[in-house]
Amino acid sequence: MSDMSTPPRIAERFRGFLPVIVDVETGGFDVERHALLEIAAVVVRMDEEGMIHPEPVVSTHVQPFEGSELDPRSMEITGIDPHHPFRAALPERQALDHIFGPVRRAVRDAGCQRAILVGHNAAFDVAVLNAAIRRTQHKKSPFHPFSCFDTVTLGGLAYGQTVLSRAVEASGQRWDSREAHAAVYDAERTAELFCSVVNRWREMNELWRNRQIKAYTALPT
Repeated sequence: MSDMSTPPRIAERFRGFLPVIVDVETGGFDVERHALLEIAAVVVRMDEEGMIHPEPVVSTHVQPFEGSELDPRSMEITGIDPHHPFRAALPERQALDHIFGPVRRAVRDAGCQRAILVGHNAAFDVAVLNAAIRRTQHKKSPFHPFSCFDTVTLGGLAYGQTVLSRAVEASGQRWDSREAHAAVYDAERTAELFCSVVNRWREMNELWRNRQIKAYTALPT
């Protein structure tokens, strides 16, 4: 643990894990059949006061893998046109490299051992990511293969809200439903929510510690 003269390290806060918020947009809910269409990732950093903050998002559009399917109901929700000529989508392998490279560097720079995925209903994002890793036979994923932090649980704990939009608003952040269901927007809002919960927990711990110190010093000697 850091002493009072040493700035806190994020590696110590999360047991060697670096939280990275990930959001994916897909062509449906079957991770083996439906295409991965967008992926965005937000690394978090810790300041000298021990508070965490989101870094700029890294993102890419993704080309549907060969033989993949698109559920019309999902496409209506996301509004994604996978065949738009200006979409600048990358093949799955290149898309993973585009995301994994900056994450690996952030893990190394933070002195962490691995990244841990943070998501809203994170099990789905983990499953989509792992399916893409299997398809592309990617050997250098920086993410833990199954451990994750879920802002559904954290939002319910901190703010009594489990829906992303409501949890974000309850945390004091803005939510624009017109921008939702895009990987970049949802990842950025989820990152704000995660940082808000973690920082709120730290502030509550500090408040409790100060109250304990005051109570102890008030005791008769």
